[in-house]
Amino acid sequence: MQITKKGVPTEVAGVQPTLNEMAPSFNLPNINGETVSLDSLKGQTVLISIFPDINTRVCDLQTRHFFKVASDYPSVKIVNVSNNTIDQLKDWCAVAGIEAEMLSDVELEFAHAYGIYLPEFELLARSIFVINKDGKLVYSEIVPEMAQEPNYEAALEAAQNA
Repeated sequence: MQITKKGVPTEVAGVQPTLNEMAPSFNLPNINGETVSLDSLKGQTVLISIFPDINTRVCDLQTRHFFKVASDYPSVKIVNVSNNTIDQLKDWCAVAGIEAEMLSDVELEFAHAYGIYLPEFELLARSIFVINKDGKLVYSEIVPEMAQEPNYEAALEAAQNA
């Protein structure tokens, strides 16, 4: 699969999970030093917002948007994933004044499990996954242009209806 970065094509490594099948498992550290796994989130609808680098404009906008609307979707757990370090994610949250579930994928476990690794840039592709209470993947979007925001409305609608 290919996406673009500022119009220039780049390969997305791996195979994305299939809709309506069980979502791939993961175990990632959060900014509080805890490990968050897919198993620990079962029983909840989970919207996973993936971004390349929290210290860039579009990634900042994406994370702030989901934080802003989170209270409108109380039955949905919003989880943010990037391969930023824990310290980078903590610093961003402190400056932004946001308390959100931020997971660090520096080992690229999530990136490989979900087929969203960009080897040319050593980043994760901007994407959204929604997993229902049973652990099945019910929505997937890999944003075709890295500089664009995801389709927030479609992702939130899928999460609300999961």
